[in-house]
Amino acid sequence: MLKSMTGFGRYETVTDQYKISVEMKAVNHRYLDLSIKMPKKFNCFEASIRTLLKKYIHRGKVDLFISYEDYTEENLCLKYNSGLAAEYMAAFQKMAEQFQIENNVTVSSLARCPEVLTMEQEPEDEEQLWKVLSEGIEQAAQKFVETRTAEGEHLKEDMLGKLDYMAELVGLIEKRSPKIIEEYRKKLTDKIWELLNGAAVDESRIAAEVTIYADKTCTDEEMVRLKSHIESMKKKLIAGGSIGRELDFIAQEMNREANTTLSKANDLETADQAIALKTEIEKVREQIQNIE
Repeated sequence: MLKSMTGFGRYETVTDQYKISVEMKAVNHRYLDLSIKMPKKFNCFEASIRTLLKKYIHRGKVDLFISYEDYTEENLCLKYNSGLAAEYMAAFQKMAEQFQIENNVTVSSLARCPEVLTMEQEPEDEEQLWKVLSEGIEQAAQKFVETRTAEGEHLKEDMLGKLDYMAELVGLIEKRSPKIIEEYRKKLTDKIWELLNGAAVDESRIAAEVTIYADKTCTDEEMVRLKSHIESMKKKLIAGGSIGRELDFIAQEMNREANTTLSKANDLETADQAIALKTEIEKVREQIQNIE
């Protein structure tokens, strides 16, 4: 399928435990340029995210936005430092013996000593976190590709229509070409006849002049190449895939042939058709900039 480089995709899911939103949008770019904005807790997954997105996107400036809300209570746990508590107890006992006072330390008073009991956050389950995140990204990417594909189909139909019109113009130029030579021969003969006041005309000299003129104005090679480029572009459009760069190269070659045709045109009708041809090629080139 043919894909446009502009697209949009969004995915959001809410559970009792979390809410995750993933949004993607893209515009034209010569290469793949990924910009990712997400919570810091996902930074460790950046390389994996880029690898995942490359399965769906080959060209374009893509902005990815990820938001995540955790509805669960803080995953905190109470940590008991038994070694430090033993040191406190040993110090208390030493103080009691040194000053001959009662050692009346209780559990609650010991627990209030610094660092004996601490609250720590349990580490995230990265595997589960990546599963949730990757699912959201894949869902958004699939919707993103759907919009690109739909736009790509519109581009394809439009470009195929333009290519058909270009093929018609090529046909008109080819049809007009032999008439130009005949008209030149007649005009040259009439002019010489007028200058010689009806005297005999040297047909071989006229033939030589016509041959030189035909060689200068002949566009047969350009038309053959243009038809080949038009058919090649049609086939690639129908086949689809990531073909933007290939089409851009073909369009450059088509423009070169049209320019040569226009420079050789010594006939108003052919010049008009060559200009129309260049105009359509430029329209196609503009559309190609939107193709992945």
